[in-house]
Amino acid sequence: MSRRRLGFVIAVVILGRLWSGAADKVDAAYQQSFLKWKAELVDDLKQNWLTLAGLFWLKPGENTFGSDKSNAVVFPSGPAHAGSFVLQNDEVTVKFLPGADARMAGKPVKVAKLPPDTSGTQAVVEMGSLRMRVIQRGSRMGIRLKDVDNPAVRNYRGPVFYPIQLNYRVTATWVPSEGKKSVDVPNVLGDITPTPISGQARFKLNGHEFQLTDLGGDPDKSLFFVFNDLTSKTDTYPGGRFLETDPVKNGTVILDFNKAYNPPCAVTPYATCPLAPKENRLAIVIPAGEKYDHAHGHR
Repeated sequence: MSRRRLGFVIAVVILGRLWSGAADKVDAAYQQSFLKWKAELVDDLKQNWLTLAGLFWLKPGENTFGSDKSNAVVFPSGPAHAGSFVLQNDEVTVKFLPGADARMAGKPVKVAKLPPDTSGTQAVVEMGSLRMRVIQRGSRMGIRLKDVDNPAVRNYRGPVFYPIQLNYRVTATWVPSEGKKSVDVPNVLGDITPTPISGQARFKLNGHEFQLTDLGGDPDKSLFFVFNDLTSKTDTYPGGRFLETDPVKNGTVILDFNKAYNPPCAVTPYATCPLAPKENRLAIVIPAGEKYDHAHGHR
């Protein structure tokens, strides 16, 4: 090959790479929307999950609580003996000792019934920097404790993501479910919960067809998936990542795996996250979205 011919071939290769890079380049509008979404994700973690300071499952009857180790429920801070939680017939009543200085909705409280989170009613008790509420998981009734001064918020280094790759932002065909269908969704506690589905999103990646089953989403608002892929063995959260979408339009929905994110269980041991059901375990590598620190993260 002549020197002139070789120079021409090299120029074509370089231009081809430049054109390819330009085609895959993330535009400013998408970059801005991604950074906004990421900031909202971090804010949610700091407000709702990194503040968690304990999860205590109650036994029937009286459960004393406070920071002294002699209590049935030992808080990380606060009064040594603050009071007791009384569990009776799936109802929790809290009784505070004098000096606990507890409040609900800004008002002092001595005794109060605390409905669980599954009731749809917010009932949060404040005691200094601590916030407590009742959660129900299966047959368990527990106290979820927050500390608004939890150092985990200050120490959080932020999420780590794969570089954005627009080929992992795909258009899926939406296939609504017929009638009332559900799938069994496991969680980190070992519970299995039958969860209603509204349909499936069918899509192609790397020339192969896949599908994800929606878990309790609304096609008119947003779909919700818990999935995992082969990166869960090395780079991503083992139990699966979360993925939300915009509304379904004209029978299609965008699955942007760049916005796949870890469940709260990746940053705290006090969450009760769902895991990917068998229907959403993908036999493909999806190197997009949030990564997971296997060495230091929670499982």
